[in-house]
Amino acid sequence: MIRIIIGLVLFLCVMAISPFLIDEKGYILIAMGNTTIELTVLSAGIMLTLLFITLVLSLKLLRGGLNFSFGTWNKLAFAGQRRGIANFNKGLAAYMLEDYSQAEALFSKSAIPSKRKQSAYLLAASASAKLALNSNTNHYLALLEKETVKIKDLGLESIIVNIKLLMNQDSSEPYAKARLLIDENHKQIGHDARLLALEIDLCLVEQRFEQALHYLPSAHKAKTISDKTVRLWEKKAYYGSFTDSIKQHNSNKLQTNWDTLGRKVKQREAVLLAYCQVLAEHEIIEPINKLLVPLFKKSPSAEFLKQTRNLPIKHADELIAIVQKQLHKDIHSGKWLSCLGHLALMSEQYSMAEKAFGSLIKLEEENYGKQYDLQDLHALAQAHGLQGQHQAANDTWLKASRFTK
Repeated sequence: MIRIIIGLVLFLCVMAISPFLIDEKGYILIAMGNTTIELTVLSAGIMLTLLFITLVLSLKLLRGGLNFSFGTWNKLAFAGQRRGIANFNKGLAAYMLEDYSQAEALFSKSAIPSKRKQSAYLLAASASAKLALNSNTNHYLALLEKETVKIKDLGLESIIVNIKLLMNQDSSEPYAKARLLIDENHKQIGHDARLLALEIDLCLVEQRFEQALHYLPSAHKAKTISDKTVRLWEKKAYYGSFTDSIKQHNSNKLQTNWDTLGRKVKQREAVLLAYCQVLAEHEIIEPINKLLVPLFKKSPSAEFLKQTRNLPIKHADELIAIVQKQLHKDIHSGKWLSCLGHLALMSEQYSMAEKAFGSLIKLEEENYGKQYDLQDLHALAQAHGLQGQHQAANDTWLKASRFTK
């Protein structure tokens, strides 16, 4: 601005002095039709300069006014969106602080004004799910579905969250919607372990055990899925498959189902125990003995023996004989005393079970450490009760209620 003023001053000085130097004012004649305008060079220069200054000032005033108008309009027009974003951020804070009721309200309130409908509805559904408000969860998921023209626009992570929210409701209609979402993104199962895990979980819920078994090899290879989770899936899927074989067909079909499995698959504890569970429930004893007797003779791990405690084997004489031989080698073996007690209880040999559990509990008094657990105490209480020893049963139940590892 200073440069412009200095330039104007110099220009005016030159215009004022130049006529005196050349002793000639100079004229400008402008003719428009019948009208003529005659000006000296000096007066024309002054008028043009004043006109230029007027234009510059007008532009600056107009620009300032426009800036003020646009700024005011921007504040008024986007005030609602800013409040929506603020509520959305407050909802995130409430969600992190586990104030799910407040979070749900804030996300629902902020969805439209913040223009973050998909995220807000998804988070509101998650917050309501934490409160077990299934109707609210379904409401927000329905709104989310309306906002999404193509399901792929949600992104895979949002789809996974959506499926989890549906499956957590433990109801047929949400399961059907979850199935639809998984099927629409079926190609992603082989590339994303999270979607693979949801597919297996849903197959187990739907009792599509063969389909779940189809996915288990991929689950074994997935680094983000724990071995414990895979073993649990194996147990449920193979138990369901074996149960279907015997219910829909007969014991021969069950045997065929087992025989078709690979050697390595049969050696997995989860698969073996699932098969034995079905055999025991239908009182098919010979195949159980064929599988477990060799393992018992090899002295398996304490963890494996704990798993066998849940098998409802009603005719366990052959297994009991093997366990007793193991106890002759080591009478202070907690794992074999526990195994003997449970086998005797399942086969209705209550006196033997009582003695085995009694010896197991005495190991602690004999400085061999506490080798029993809560399940052993419950079994001992049942053995007392089934023999009519009600006071002893009550004492054992009381001991179990105070049990600490």
